[in-house]
Amino acid sequence: MAEKRKKTYLFHSEWEEEFFFTTVKETCVCLICGTTVATAKRHNVERHFNTCHKSYHDKYPPASALRAEKARELKTALGKQQSFFTRPTKNSQKASEASFRATHFLIKKKKAFTDGEVVKEAMLLIANTVFKDEKNGSDLISTLSDVQLGASTMARRVSAMSSNLVDQLEQDLAKCKWFSLQCDESVDSSSTAQLLVFIRMVFNDFSTKEELLTLLPLKTTTRGVDIYNTVKEFFVQKKVPLEKLVAVTTDGAPAMVGRQTGFIAHCKRDPDFPKFLHYHCIIHQQALCAKVIGFGHVMTPVVKIINNIRSKAKQHRIFKVLLEEMSAEYGDLLLHTEIRWLSRGRVLHRFLSLLREIKEFMQSKGEDVSLLEDTEWTLDLAFLVDITGKLNLLNCQLQGKGKTVVDMISALNAFKAKMNAFSADLQRKKVLHFPSVQSVLKDNASASETFEKVAEKYIEVINRLGQEFENRFCDLHQLEPCVFFISNPFMNGDTTCFAEQLSATFNLDAGQVEIEIITLQNDLHLKAYQAAPNFWRLVDTEKYSGVCTAAMKVASLFGSTYLCESAFSDMNFIKNKHRTRLTDAHLRDSLTVAVSSYTPDYNTLVNSMQCQSSH
Repeated sequence: MAEKRKKTYLFHSEWEEEFFFTTVKETCVCLICGTTVATAKRHNVERHFNTCHKSYHDKYPPASALRAEKARELKTALGKQQSFFTRPTKNSQKASEASFRATHFLIKKKKAFTDGEVVKEAMLLIANTVFKDEKNGSDLISTLSDVQLGASTMARRVSAMSSNLVDQLEQDLAKCKWFSLQCDESVDSSSTAQLLVFIRMVFNDFSTKEELLTLLPLKTTTRGVDIYNTVKEFFVQKKVPLEKLVAVTTDGAPAMVGRQTGFIAHCKRDPDFPKFLHYHCIIHQQALCAKVIGFGHVMTPVVKIINNIRSKAKQHRIFKVLLEEMSAEYGDLLLHTEIRWLSRGRVLHRFLSLLREIKEFMQSKGEDVSLLEDTEWTLDLAFLVDITGKLNLLNCQLQGKGKTVVDMISALNAFKAKMNAFSADLQRKKVLHFPSVQSVLKDNASASETFEKVAEKYIEVINRLGQEFENRFCDLHQLEPCVFFISNPFMNGDTTCFAEQLSATFNLDAGQVEIEIITLQNDLHLKAYQAAPNFWRLVDTEKYSGVCTAAMKVASLFGSTYLCESAFSDMNFIKNKHRTRLTDAHLRDSLTVAVSSYTPDYNTLVNSMQCQSSH
């Protein structure tokens, strides 16, 4: 009966002029005295007006312009009264949002928590200078002074934003169809081993996202079982849907890929893990292939000469002055770092470019330069510069965010084909693809005869390098036919072979996949869009469920651990020698905010906390 008697009463706008009432948050409020009535009924507001404010009938006649103007005036006064109490709250919320945005910007730049105070002080100095004579200058300066950018506040902001970004990642992880992982381990500035795990997710519309999944500290040993236990504990804690796992990409360390005790071996023995693919990072393998070139008789003297020049401060200063006086192409030599992928090629190129200046400098010091004047050695140096330059170019093509396995396999196949062209070029005693060797032959007339003798040696090096590429990337041979089909599903070929490769690689029904391939290749509507970059988004995922699943899994694959290597550089920048006391939790939060492509939900973050102005 109570439910039946319950009615909804609405406020009528004409009551504002007739009885000087308005509504505030569904409550009737008198504009004259601020009194409220229990229910929005006409006789309630009329009784209050006639009882308490009857004199207004005489001062402001009903339905007159004077009465309407008085009602508007009272309503405006009420609004100002309300804003007097709500304005400080709004200002505090703006200050908190500004604090979050400034913190996000600073952490993206890998700045320390204490840098927030420096930024705020700089902003206040600018504001006091620029706005001191402006009409609302004091209000602007006061608003800036309320922004919270203290070190402890920034630490809390980073933790809150990191949690928000992780929530967004978990939502996408639940929605995605498949995902792959890349893992790598390195040591930070406080000797703590840190394991980075990145994830690449593919969704129903074939879009992909690459994100940092987590940063896990390894406090003691870094054996395969330690990595496995740490990763498995994280997966269980975060309820990661392992049934969606397609592949794991790692470096070639024994702790990762050891047959019996490596991380991958432990995962494959775990029944909670599905059958997944595993790949050794393509960029690491490319760097290992480059080691077969050899040419230690060139690299060792080059590094020795560079270290000799740069190790002594006085000698280094004199050498730079000499380069400046001789208008050299470069102002200094580069130091060689073995662990950097591009270091050797850049060091050799710089050395060859400054060879004339180096000779003159060493002669002025009375040092032996016979090696640098040897024609055969100079040709070897030029050849090594050219071949390492080509390897560096390949390395750069393999690097970068968003690189798919299709892109990487294409670059590798192109390089292997180029090796054959380089070998054929040298067999004809031509150097069309070796600009440094061309330059040496042009500058030295006697070098042509020497080149005839050493050309066979260069051909052997190129053939050895090409064979190493063939042997090293054998684990991609199974994947290559699948990639070819996904890239061009209308290519001519044995459909049975394609179906068997796809089913064996991605655990599919070979018969179903073969029928789907035949149907797809004879679909006239899809043939019209075969050149479209988003072709697979146009394919019916229900009609072609098998091949679409294979396409999604190929799209989810990581080809390298580039993201981990890049994030390690960010990690070392964040936790540098001046911030060794940074905790593992703060390091993880800072790195998450720094590398994530998600944008924090500032409204949710501000509304979830009590806003306080800076003191």
